[in-house]
Amino acid sequence: MRGMVPLDPITTVSQARYAVVFVPRRSRKRFSAGCVEVKASREEALTAEDVDNKRYAAIVIGPSKSSEGQYLYYLSEWIGKF
Repeated sequence: MRGMVPLDPITTVSQARYAVVFVPRRSRKRFSAGCVEVKASREEALTAEDVDNKRYAAIVIGPSKSSEGQYLYYLSEWIGKF
């Protein structure tokens, strides 16, 4: 994905993680860290999903620091029901 920092094979700084993402539209591909709640497993992310309140289960990659100093997560894929 354009702008995404590639995964670092040596460290665990920017890795694929299960998460619940609060987002008004699922058309976005990157999210600020404040909108992402990292979960330990796929099952936890799916259980915490709340579509009525715009909280969707996903696999995200990050965190990554933007040029503006914000921490971002990038969407790898939506895994929940919607």
